[in-house]
Amino acid sequence: MTISAILLPVFVLVLLVFLLGFWMGSARSVAIRNGLVKAEDMALKRAEWPELASKISHAFSNQFEIPVLFYFLVALAIITHKADLLFVVMEWLFVLTRLIHVAIHTGPNDIRWRGAAFAAGVLILMLMWLVFAIRILLS
Repeated sequence: MTISAILLPVFVLVLLVFLLGFWMGSARSVAIRNGLVKAEDMALKRAEWPELASKISHAFSNQFEIPVLFYFLVALAIITHKADLLFVVMEWLFVLTRLIHVAIHTGPNDIRWRGAAFAAGVLILMLMWLVFAIRILLS
């Protein structure tokens, strides 16, 4: 696989993080401008954000949890030349679950659907790690 094919799913996930960050900043700015949150409460981490700002913030924070294992695995797969078509397909499936998770998290926030999207992503990532480990150990 080409480096660009391997890294494109990473770029999409990174773009998602930046978009969520800007969206979170915008939602928080609106809340402060509208007097729903005081800047000093935000500085002291006592702020009670409106629902949408809170959902976006939590979705943003989630991008620094499980996806860290994804980023690390992609780097290892590139270095060890173990990223093939199956790996890239699994990358895209993982990214798809993250996009679905964010859409649910910042939308209806139905915990059943959000949990299912999260679990699917974790299972795909676990499978990616398993396949990678087997390939490394058997090579």
